[in-house]
Amino acid sequence: MATLQGGLLGSDPGALSPAQQEQLRNFKIQTRIANEKYLRTHKEVELLLSGFFREMFLKRPGNIQEFAAGSPEAREPWCYQDGVPSCLGLL
Repeated sequence: MATLQGGLLGSDPGALSPAQQEQLRNFKIQTRIANEKYLRTHKEVELLLSGFFREMFLKRPGNIQEFAAGSPEAREPWCYQDGVPSCLGLL
């Protein structure tokens, strides 16, 4: 098994039995359905994400993870403007 970037291991197709693969497949499907239902009932998630993407595309940070975390290296958090939460007005 090869090591991928970030220390993650690549997939090992023979690690699961056919029954386990089917169980995992069903679990993934049910998780996607549950996630979709959650997102459809919480419209504020869409507003937060669209606000984040807008700021990201406008500022084009070098490190998106640090930008999203609002670390000092990324200047100021995407959701704050002059120390005031600006994304709250979207809700």
